[in-house]
Amino acid sequence: MLRRWEETGGKISGIALLGEITARGYRGGYTQFATWKQHELQAPDGPPPRPRPPTVREATDWLTRHPDGLTADAELQRKALLAHCPELEIAAGLVRSFAEMLTLLDGERLPEWITTATTSGLPGISTFANGLNSDYDAVAAGLTTPWNSGHVESAVNRIKMLKRQMFGRAGFQLLRKRVLLA
Repeated sequence: MLRRWEETGGKISGIALLGEITARGYRGGYTQFATWKQHELQAPDGPPPRPRPPTVREATDWLTRHPDGLTADAELQRKALLAHCPELEIAAGLVRSFAEMLTLLDGERLPEWITTATTSGLPGISTFANGLNSDYDAVAAGLTTPWNSGHVESAVNRIKMLKRQMFGRAGFQLLRKRVLLA
């Protein structure tokens, strides 16, 4: 492959070269060929290839995970990401402070957080803060009391799922038996 590339002075396209070597017995695929071409034909004195940007999932993971749970590499990437985008640093700070309120049941800081989030200029977080403000009493109670309705919600969700599965297939008696036996 390299000899043919040098014969043409690099004027042959990758697809044409792949076609020629496939006719001569090359059994690899295009992806394998493209990887070879990228590594073999890169100029040695040229700039190194740029690292790929993080995916949305990776960035979200770095911003929402507790800092103690990040690896050293992930922490470096998180710091680079936050240095690159000041709005993201504001968002990360707001997410972290809200997570602290959730885990510590510190609902007294809620009005201050809502004001900061609303004036932050970040559309998604401002909308979230306005939604919290519209049902402030319930949110404040959820952030200050140690009780929650998670078990009840789970049971209701399970019953609704069973009802959806049985929709139009059976009457109340069969649904009742299924709920009680499940």
